[in-house]
Amino acid sequence: MPSTTVYNMAGEAVEKLELSEQVFGVTPNVAVLHQVVTAQLVNRRQGNASTKTRSEVSGGGRKPYKQKGTGRARQGSIRAPQFRHGGVVFGPRPKEFHQDVPKKMRRLAIKSALSDKVANEQLIVLMDLALESPRTKEMLALLAKLPVNGKKILMMLPKRDENIVLSTRNIPSAKVQHVSSINVVELLKHDCVIMSKDTVRWIELVFGEGLSAEEASQKITAQLDEEVTATEQSEEVEELAEESLAEATEDDTVDQEQESETEAPRDSGEE
Repeated sequence: MPSTTVYNMAGEAVEKLELSEQVFGVTPNVAVLHQVVTAQLVNRRQGNASTKTRSEVSGGGRKPYKQKGTGRARQGSIRAPQFRHGGVVFGPRPKEFHQDVPKKMRRLAIKSALSDKVANEQLIVLMDLALESPRTKEMLALLAKLPVNGKKILMMLPKRDENIVLSTRNIPSAKVQHVSSINVVELLKHDCVIMSKDTVRWIELVFGEGLSAEEASQKITAQLDEEVTATEQSEEVEELAEESLAEATEDDTVDQEQESETEAPRDSGEE
């Protein structure tokens, strides 16, 4: 079973995380990777290039000169392709470049790219990827503590974090995107992929268990809310325990003071 090291925000190795064999342990299929990358790059083309034929350019409504007697070649319009400002022959026209790729092939390509990252130790998992405020200096300090070695970095978040996005946008070698936008081109373009444990869980839910992106996001969000609620409840319990301890200490102090006050007159009367 594939595994990777989990780091904290200080760059220290915390634990070993076992990854799903179905997602991070497959044998990379180079042919499928090539086909999916080609289709993705082709689908980016808008196909808007267009030229005008001789029937679309303006001008040329009359015959430039008479048919015979001039010694020149016969011409019917000055907007013919051989004339300046004439129409274009066999020029580009708007067309559709879209290529469809089956869903299973797309997912196999993504799993192949992720498995290659794990095999080459290019997947870095953090316990929690979060910053208190948007500061590029803090992000650079974090990257300096991780084994990225100045390579091109792709950060994948389980939900949008403005602090991370704003802290990274001025770093040329780093890019941030939501995990639902995962694609083969970005995975292959960047040398290292940084993600949190929640992102790894999202990927395993979608590409391992077959959940949709929305269902996986909802499940991850519910888990995060439960963790936050549990943390808040534990903090409340600790606060209540501290308050009860403080009240008990105050009561003991008051009782001791009252006892000392009552003992003092008795001593004076005995004398």
